[in-house]
Amino acid sequence: MAELNIGATAWRRVEVGRVLRLENGSLAAIVEIIDHKRALVDGPSSNEKLTTPRGEVSFANTLLTPIVIDKLPRGARTGTVKKAWEAAGVDAKWAATNWAKKQDKQEKRQALTDFDRFKVMRLKKQRRFEERKALAKIKSSA
Repeated sequence: MAELNIGATAWRRVEVGRVLRLENGSLAAIVEIIDHKRALVDGPSSNEKLTTPRGEVSFANTLLTPIVIDKLPRGARTGTVKKAWEAAGVDAKWAATNWAKKQDKQEKRQALTDFDRFKVMRLKKQRRFEERKALAKIKSSA
């Protein structure tokens, strides 16, 4: 007889302690689930851009991240959430994600001046020239 292994799915679930990314780019942890559309969140991040004041948010305006703060009690106050946030190292985990890196890259590009964009273009041209020169050298030797 064949053996059947049934395992749990690895979906991101709405749960207390799950870290969310809000529309404005900040992070918050679910403290209490109000109903199937809303939750009470708190985001005591050490990074000023990622901080979210305690409040109610709609799930339609959020994205679930893979980061979870384990054993965060339901309805925890801001001080408790902040201690758990720091203990879980949420800011470091977020900074290590490709999501955060991409967001930082986009912000840097948006902050460039016209002259900075020109310098980037020149550097890309130089890099492309060096790559083609190396490729031509390899082709000629082969």
